[in-house]
Amino acid sequence: MSADSLKNLARIGQLKVEPPSRMEFDGLVRSGSHRLHDAENRALSLESRFDLAYNAVHSLALAALRYHGFRSQNRYLVFQCLQHTLNLPSEQWRILDQAHRKRNLAEYEGDLDVDIAFVEAVVRVAREVNERLSRLKPPGG
Repeated sequence: MSADSLKNLARIGQLKVEPPSRMEFDGLVRSGSHRLHDAENRALSLESRFDLAYNAVHSLALAALRYHGFRSQNRYLVFQCLQHTLNLPSEQWRILDQAHRKRNLAEYEGDLDVDIAFVEAVVRVAREVNERLSRLKPPGG
């Protein structure tokens, strides 16, 4: 994990330095875990599963960033920082990049184009982020 990269992003104003909060960390992990669980429900529509998986991985990625003492208002950057906060492999980062673009098209243009394979890929990445996050000692704990 590259603390220097995170510090560099803070120095140029892309991240904000903010001490970790155990309550916030726990809340983000809980929210992400619940959404991930719901995203795995095959009875839901693909669109709902995608939305749940995307928001789950965002919550978990934000928890990882907050764990390291940083905050960002930019969703894309929160995902991008996973390579530094949880050492997430680039193959998984590319899936989140696609998910972010698809989410934006759905949110701003009403066009969501996802299939079962893609939704399952986002769910798998969310599971991996959740697993890597669970190995961290909670801040203040």
